[in-house]
Amino acid sequence: MTATDENVKLLSRAVLGEVRDSAEKILTEARLKADHVRKQALEQAALERAKIMDQAALEAERVRSQAVAITQLKARTLELEQREKLLVNVFEAARQKLPEVQKAAGYDQIAQRLLREALQHLGAASVKVLADQQTQKALSASVLETISSETKIKIRLGEALAHGIGVIVETEDGRRQYDNTLETRLKRMQDTLRTPVYHILMGEPV
Repeated sequence: MTATDENVKLLSRAVLGEVRDSAEKILTEARLKADHVRKQALEQAALERAKIMDQAALEAERVRSQAVAITQLKARTLELEQREKLLVNVFEAARQKLPEVQKAAGYDQIAQRLLREALQHLGAASVKVLADQQTQKALSASVLETISSETKIKIRLGEALAHGIGVIVETEDGRRQYDNTLETRLKRMQDTLRTPVYHILMGEPV
């Protein structure tokens, strides 16, 4: 083997060694980069999974809260409907009992009070009084004269009421009137009586 051949052989070995070293370096860097990418991918996947789980938990809580709210609203609505039915029945029963008021002792005084209240609310100098037959009996001519003298209001007894118990007073021209029948008084009082009546029905303190 000549010296030239030997030099070529040595040069070839050196080049191959350098190529091998470069290749190994490139492979090592590629592995490291691949590991880094894989690690990042795993971390990102974990973050995305956690985010999805958090969103799912929030959505589940929202749905649960909404369902609870709807259920509570339905229960409250049903409670109010039942309460309203109960109150309607109570006031209707009270309305049916109104005729018994006329049978009680002292109705004459009640009739006079109904008339006085109506006169005060109407505020007219001359009125016509409409009353049911039983109340008309309680408001005799002498009673009307006494009340007229006390109130300085001219009072005339009109026709009997076809419906209602108590009195309705109106101006002579019929343009203004005040209904003070027991039925109308009960209707006017219903709003203020609703709560205490319901408490009584439920056995609660008023």
